[in-house]
Amino acid sequence: MTDGKRRKSTRQRYGRHRREAADLTQAALGERVVLSPSMIAHVEAGRRKPQLDDAKRLDGELRTGGFFARLLDTLDVVEVADHFVAALEAEQQTAVAICQYAVSLVPGLLQTSAYSREVYRTSYLNPIAAEIDKLVVYRMRGAEILKSPLSPTVWTILHENVIRTEVGGPRTMAEQLRHILALGRSGRILVQVVPQTAGAHACLTSMLKLMRFDDAPDLAYVEGLFTENLIDDPLTVRNCWDPHDLARAAALSPDASPNLLDN
Repeated sequence: MTDGKRRKSTRQRYGRHRREAADLTQAALGERVVLSPSMIAHVEAGRRKPQLDDAKRLDGELRTGGFFARLLDTLDVVEVADHFVAALEAEQQTAVAICQYAVSLVPGLLQTSAYSREVYRTSYLNPIAAEIDKLVVYRMRGAEILKSPLSPTVWTILHENVIRTEVGGPRTMAEQLRHILALGRSGRILVQVVPQTAGAHACLTSMLKLMRFDDAPDLAYVEGLFTENLIDDPLTVRNCWDPHDLARAAALSPDASPNLLDN
């Protein structure tokens, strides 16, 4: 087992058996330690890391001798081999709003299967067709949340580089842009484009996804080459909103942006 998979396994087992040994439901435990049942579920599933004070209350209530507090340091890095599973679970299960900024590629939530396949295919020196198929299927399943009116509100900011970079050839790219336009015109998502003429801005160097929840703190997710980072530290997440808002300020209005997508 790799270190990343071992850390993931540790997170997924984080404390659940301790709660069950105490014969408590997630709701009952949450009431005793002042955490929502969904937050308890997130912690146990490895999607969220409790704050130190929360961990200490869990230790006190479950009489675990400091288990939760000691394990916090092992949960600092989210390493997920199968492409942002933790972030995908969070956005699909309980997020009420997703605000995302993309600097080079169409965000996965908005990708067509052909576009997604080309992104994955060109990410490997010797791509294996069967593995690429699995990744595309997984990504398309994630995008199904857009089919439900009860799924999160999605606000997407695209740098013009995203729509000028021809991924998969003219036909694939045209299909991809039509898909984004259709989602925007249906009212399912809100799309803005930062034109190249806007110059530098605070979010230019990184993609960023921010997720809001009704009953839990915000999450941030950033991704780079061979790295994915799901951020739950409240101060860091709060700081991520500033560059996002500056990118939004640099973007064309929601009414003007489709004109750039359609050219």
